[in-house]
Amino acid sequence: MVDYPEAHEQDMIALFDSLSEKDRRRYAAIEAKKLGHGGIDYICSLFGLDDKTVTRGMKDIEDKTLLEQKGVRRTGGGRKKTEEKESGLDQAFLDTLRNHTAGDPMDDAVKWTALSRQDIAKALNKKGFDVSRNIIRQLLKKHGFVKRKMKKSKSTGEFKERNRQFKKIARLKKSYEKQGNPIISVDTKKKRS
Repeated sequence: MVDYPEAHEQDMIALFDSLSEKDRRRYAAIEAKKLGHGGIDYICSLFGLDDKTVTRGMKDIEDKTLLEQKGVRRTGGGRKKTEEKESGLDQAFLDTLRNHTAGDPMDDAVKWTALSRQDIAKALNKKGFDVSRNIIRQLLKKHGFVKRKMKKSKSTGEFKERNRQFKKIARLKKSYEKQGNPIISVDTKKKRS
């Protein structure tokens, strides 16, 4: 077996480093085959590979169906989405947001929630779902929730009775729900165009 000149090796390493994982093992396998006996050891030391990787690359280049593969992974490969693994996550998410959702009275498609992603994740964790804030972001997007920040130009101060109206509304809402009555939320401030 003949070693390649150092300049040639540097070119090979540069090319190897630019390839995907799948293409690296296949390129290594082709180079090892060209060298014949001892080629696998030489290529493994040159590229810093395990001999099993080069052997797998050799199997890849012999299998014509694998050579036609476009992506890095086989179809269906990779980690499954949390939504697919956690059955009932969508419904639990929507149940969590049910009493914390608001929207634009002039546009039914625009809705948002008063809960932060961290608040939603904590609520779902209590229900037995192992989710992160990133998963919550994906669920918010999937269900059409938009970001909305409240803007306050001037502080109005502190009021002792501030939450009284909201507590009354929540109490009446529960009472009406128990009786089977419909609940309608009306925003009386209409936007002017």
